[in-house]
Amino acid sequence: MKPILKSEKLNHVCYDIRGPVLELAQRMEEEGHKIIKLNIGNVGVFGFDPPEEIQLDMIRNLSNASAYSDSKGIFAARKAIMHYCQEKGIQGVTLDDIYTGNGVSELIVLAMNALLNNGDEVLVPAPDYPLWTAAVSLSGGTPVHYLCDESKEWAPDLADLRKKITPQTKAIVVINPNNPTGAIYSKEVLTELTAIAREFDLILFADEIYDKMLYDQEQHISLASLSTDVVTITFNGLSKNYRSCGYRAGWMVVSGDKEMIRDYIEGLNMLSSMRLCANVPGQYAIQTALGGYQSINDLVAEGGRLAKQRDLAWKLITAIPGVTCVKPKSALYLFPKLDPEMYPIEDDQQFVADLLKEEKILLVQGSGFNWVKPDHFRVVFLPHEDVITEAIARLARFLERYRQKHSRKAAHSTATKAL
Repeated sequence: MKPILKSEKLNHVCYDIRGPVLELAQRMEEEGHKIIKLNIGNVGVFGFDPPEEIQLDMIRNLSNASAYSDSKGIFAARKAIMHYCQEKGIQGVTLDDIYTGNGVSELIVLAMNALLNNGDEVLVPAPDYPLWTAAVSLSGGTPVHYLCDESKEWAPDLADLRKKITPQTKAIVVINPNNPTGAIYSKEVLTELTAIAREFDLILFADEIYDKMLYDQEQHISLASLSTDVVTITFNGLSKNYRSCGYRAGWMVVSGDKEMIRDYIEGLNMLSSMRLCANVPGQYAIQTALGGYQSINDLVAEGGRLAKQRDLAWKLITAIPGVTCVKPKSALYLFPKLDPEMYPIEDDQQFVADLLKEEKILLVQGSGFNWVKPDHFRVVFLPHEDVITEAIARLARFLERYRQKHSRKAAHSTATKAL
């Protein structure tokens, strides 16, 4: 019988956060191994519960949630999102400009499907949250990665971005606060990104899902708040700030010169209607979440659980010889760099697979975030402090063995050449 193959559209789609190394971890678990999972920002499994009032509001409204809602979402949720946009300084947003979705992930794919023709290009940061690259490819487009500069706290390299703009470029993706680096972009950088989009008639896609996970009293500026003319599509939701990943409650907001994108909006409306509506029980959590007590502020403040775990993880990681890391200002992750002289890694996926097999720790390699060199990896700092301490101690042991092994290889190679 002739084998049935997957779509060729998937040939360039990669999502290594749940990729081959995770499959290896699952097989190891089935064999009885206990794995420390530092691979995914799934806050609920680490004891970060959603605010109780959100849960109660969903329960109380279940009797109203069995029918389809409006394709863009229920009125109360969109009204609350509109008010949130006003708080963030985003002007000109009406209820019709707001789309709810089954998390931001669904809306990213929807937005790319509605925009891209085969061969269209979208500028995506490197490193990135890999769903952006995957969604562009799946929609027939070509992701073009502009570099973020580690020496400048992972700010976008605007010169690199500019030189990669072509007649086929349709949009720029801006992930701020950033996953995986934890960077927060300055007003100056965001203003320049807006100016570039204006100059070349590009859409800005602003992924702001971590906009409340801010450490050290940092402030977040919404990209859409810096203009009323540049078309900006802003993505946000409850998954991270409100510890509600499984509720799948996200939203997308269109702002800027909407007349310029009337046809694109028609495409967004068409696709939004085709999937009927987003998860209705999750929509009922949005108004309560945005209007209620912001408990995330307690978690990220000095002495809060997330802040303490970030500080501990960063301190322990950077104490390992040959490991450096820009301290994250936001989100849930570290993105450390391994000195290539001490750790000459050729295949970073194999590197994290070996770490998993030897030390029972699951990480994601830097190439899984479309980083250009095999010298980075991402660490989630969601576990309690004792687990973080144990995990990084295991990582340090593995790296020491790796360093010694390759030092011996290098010495042997040198000696052999001398003969």
